[in-house]
Amino acid sequence: MKKTEIIKLSNQDLRDKLVEYQKKLLELKMSHAISPIENPIQIKITRRIIAKIKTAILNKKE
Repeated sequence: MKKTEIIKLSNQDLRDKLVEYQKKLLELKMSHAISPIENPIQIKITRRIIAKIKTAILNKKE
């Protein structure tokens, strides 16, 4: 997700996306622990998206 897409979302949508991406990150980590995943960069990208969403939630509260 790009920053512009994240900014357009409402607070509830941001919270839903946050939960969705946290589950995705957990699944990626678990599958990578069992056997190496094809593209481990996905873990890094997912972590960054989560950080962007959390930042957007904090900024919308102000």
